[in-house]
Amino acid sequence: MKDFRGRRYGEVLLVGVGTDSGDGPYATVYNTFGLNDCPAELWSQLDAEALAKDHDAAAALLNGPRYRLMDSVEKAPSSQPEIATFGGIDMFRSATVKLTSMNPAPYRPNIVTRNTVFVFNSGETVFEHIDPSGQHWVMQTWSQVVDPTLAYEDLATLATRLSLPDGWSYRARVLEEDLRIDTLAEAAQVLQDDLTNSYSLATELV
Repeated sequence: MKDFRGRRYGEVLLVGVGTDSGDGPYATVYNTFGLNDCPAELWSQLDAEALAKDHDAAAALLNGPRYRLMDSVEKAPSSQPEIATFGGIDMFRSATVKLTSMNPAPYRPNIVTRNTVFVFNSGETVFEHIDPSGQHWVMQTWSQVVDPTLAYEDLATLATRLSLPDGWSYRARVLEEDLRIDTLAEAAQVLQDDLTNSYSLATELV
């Protein structure tokens, strides 16, 4: 699937505790991408508490609207997607997340089973954190959850707005070749910053 960069979507995470994901909290993720563009008039009316009750979940988390930054996605073959409707918005079941807590803190990774490859094209800009051990965390989506006005043009200078942990840095750079974040056969590690922008750990750098 191609032409992902800049496309809008939203997610609902239904949270449970103590399943085959482990003893801690986990979330089943439902995503609008490819079905609709997370219509604002319906998204703004979603009630997380009511959704949790309707779906027998410990909690529901509203994650959006968001915008994708990868240029294409390769996904492992799967059966017909499971579709659910939340407040009139159709979404498909896209991933399972093992949460660090019921309220994950910024800059703490969660484990995501998504079976995908995110591809960032040569010549495009990526935005990334470098942590104290030298690992690179590449922004996969930017968020309007905290700041409804945040735009792509703001991302290059985002460091001035973030409360980075000691030893962390943030930068924008233009790729000289394609960057692939391959989590087809292993779980992804994903964290968020203070503004709930999301980043994936890049295990192979270019």
